[in-house]
Amino acid sequence: MLSLMESGGAAFLIALFATPLFIRFLHRRSMGQRIREDGPETHRAKEGTPTMGGVVIVAAALIGYVVGHWSYHTFTRAGVLVAATLLVSGLLGFTDDYLGIRNARNLGLNKRGKFGGQLAIGLTFAVLAVFWVHTKTTLSFTRANLPGWHLGSAGWMLLAIFILVATSNAVNFTDGLDGLAAGSSTFCFAVLSIIGYWQFRHFPLYHLPPALDLGLIAVALVGACLGFLWWNAAPAKIYMGDTGSLAIGTTLGALCLLMNLDLLLLVIGGLFVVEAASVVLQIVSFRVFRRRIFRMAPIHHHFELRGWPETTVIIRFWILSGLLAALGLGIFYGDFLKIAKVG
Repeated sequence: MLSLMESGGAAFLIALFATPLFIRFLHRRSMGQRIREDGPETHRAKEGTPTMGGVVIVAAALIGYVVGHWSYHTFTRAGVLVAATLLVSGLLGFTDDYLGIRNARNLGLNKRGKFGGQLAIGLTFAVLAVFWVHTKTTLSFTRANLPGWHLGSAGWMLLAIFILVATSNAVNFTDGLDGLAAGSSTFCFAVLSIIGYWQFRHFPLYHLPPALDLGLIAVALVGACLGFLWWNAAPAKIYMGDTGSLAIGTTLGALCLLMNLDLLLLVIGGLFVVEAASVVLQIVSFRVFRRRIFRMAPIHHHFELRGWPETTVIIRFWILSGLLAALGLGIFYGDFLKIAKVG
């Protein structure tokens, strides 16, 4: 427990105090956000707000993860793999953000370049997870043997690649309002840190040796997101950019895969699922029927265009995210009571 507090506390303090320094650094270099031309008109006033704040999130989380090992001295392969995934996906997002600023447009990497980078990260993670970490290759819900369908190495790797690319894009879609992605992510990682600690304390039931190490990364991301949210809350003084959203989304998927929570991810990260689904439905509907389901996708923009103030959308979506994350934790605990009783 002490290691979790050290990890989360260190990440929070680093993000809290480093973010304003990074804001001043970006201001001096005029490295501000470019607003998409087809976005809501109310967002025009945000033009020039510093971006790439995800640099602080990634750095704070990684340092917090290391600090957490002052009390818990075991670095596991699974923990190192997730930490490396966080760093590399953040670098991909940083490249996208930097190119967008350099080109003075809200366009960084082209679609092929960005998607190719996500695929490469997903494939590398999947191969290392199977052949280096030796994670179980069963389809899981709250534990490896529920439902426990054997996917085989190839099947599990395909699932892992899909999940990492999907969660990466889902959080990226959600990052459109001040503090929405950072606040929603905090709920998800908080639940994962609790689950990681629970799996560690009840090892005979879950047989997951790196559970606490994975919990340290999760709680470090809780602290990093909260410290960043202090400055990112509406009206935002800085945006996380793709540096933050790609790193957060990819790491969320990676943690759930290595914690044997493949399907529970759909519940814990339910808000991100809704955001991504709204984009997919909008595209399919327009291309097939030439009609839009929403006034604008992702769905948070739909409610903005219906007249909801931005802060109302953010807070209501935070509530939805918190409820879904809590539901995921409740499902996990309910299953624990079931197997503990049987055992």
